[in-house]
Amino acid sequence: MYRILVTFVTALAIAGTAAPVQAQTWPSRTIRLIVPAAAGGTVDLLARAVSVKLGDLLGQTMIVENRPGASTSIAEEYVVRQAPDGYTLLMSGITLATQPFMRANLPYDPQKDFTMISLVATSGNVIVVNPAVPVKTVNDLIQLAKSSPTPLYYGTPAFGATGHLAAEMFNQMAGTKLRQVPYKGAAPALQDLIGGQIHMTFDNIPAAINFVRSGKIRAVAVTTAKRDRQLPDVPTIAESGLPGYEIVAWFGMVAPAKLPREISGRLHAEIVKALKDPVVLDRLARIGFEPVGSTPAEFLAYVKAESDKLGKVIKAAGMKPQ
Repeated sequence: MYRILVTFVTALAIAGTAAPVQAQTWPSRTIRLIVPAAAGGTVDLLARAVSVKLGDLLGQTMIVENRPGASTSIAEEYVVRQAPDGYTLLMSGITLATQPFMRANLPYDPQKDFTMISLVATSGNVIVVNPAVPVKTVNDLIQLAKSSPTPLYYGTPAFGATGHLAAEMFNQMAGTKLRQVPYKGAAPALQDLIGGQIHMTFDNIPAAINFVRSGKIRAVAVTTAKRDRQLPDVPTIAESGLPGYEIVAWFGMVAPAKLPREISGRLHAEIVKALKDPVVLDRLARIGFEPVGSTPAEFLAYVKAESDKLGKVIKAAGMKPQ
């Protein structure tokens, strides 16, 4: 009996020290950063811009792995099911706040089943149209949408993504009925926009800006409260006739729930360092990102606040969980 008791106590002691020991030796192998969208989209661009420097600071290779589909829930559910050991991370965005409103029978709770690490960066969205669409201003768009005998279609990288909510907010404030076409990421939506299969997107500036500069698509207005420094000649929607309109895209890094605090703290500290690196800063600026680097607690509070705000937009739009 005494031997069994000693064995049991020893097992408990080993289990109790496993997490601290693991945290002390982390990272000792390659880290995967999962992206819930196709390569070339906004969140993918951010993940690749940050991951190389972050891997250098951590002393390990960090690889970006794309798992698009189901409005980011494929990637998010995959990461939720991984071990909380710091070797599988996720770079996701606004769906961390909106999934409970948008997905029926969601098998996870974004605020409870993830460890929030850091709000990494934000960016504005921009209304972009195919050059063949006779729209140069917000007023042009409103008038065309109201007078066209057939609907105007906009692409989004995911159901419930920033571009989707930006368009629904636009519909509510402008009295239009733009129709959504969901894609598995920003890149395929932009390709169809360039090809003329859809009329427009409310896309994140980082994903769209190079196509705007090349003339393949036309920028109409940005969704932020102030003009974007990368597109200084493009007005805001608010100044173009819809005062009070504002919505931004944001992206942060999370891990499975119960990630040891030592690991989440180390990740946050190195993310902050990476976001101060001149090369990373220059790259983010060129593609339209504003670096943030919030703490895990600040990021969780931000997600909760966004969930409250955007939940009201979703309900007002009559959007039903899918």
